[in-house]
Amino acid sequence: MSDAAAHFSTEALGEPAGAGRYVHIDTITPAEFGPGLTFRPVLGQGAMANFVDYAPGAEAPRHVHEEEQIVIVVDGELHFDLDGDVRTMSRGDVAVIPAWVPHGAWTTDSSCLQIDVFCPPRKTLLALAEEQQAGDQRASDQQASDQQASDQRGRG
Repeated sequence: MSDAAAHFSTEALGEPAGAGRYVHIDTITPAEFGPGLTFRPVLGQGAMANFVDYAPGAEAPRHVHEEEQIVIVVDGELHFDLDGDVRTMSRGDVAVIPAWVPHGAWTTDSSCLQIDVFCPPRKTLLALAEEQQAGDQRASDQQASDQQASDQRGRG
């Protein structure tokens, strides 16, 4: 049985680590990391989500990294190599990749959308994610400024 009361507690046992924010992935400019392979990272305080689009025939070459990674297939299908264990993954499938475990993925005839979760944030995506986050802040500041100007016109 789950402990819903503890899970949804409203008692703060520390200070907020920062302000929350909303992001819509369609507002993130995709960065191409290979032919037909695009990334749209979103950076949190201690974790990162990366929205990965594979076009048909795209490949994320076999590689390793120090960050733990969880791969969630949201749509489509791809072939995934997890340290030599190759499987076809589709909507709802999840792969858990500990640090330094070799892995890679590719599509054949179909496209695929997956969400990668990295903890800690993937170092090679930090600059891209920070750029995206700064763009979110500029857009939020502009929206607040526009709202303030609109409010002032309404009072004039």
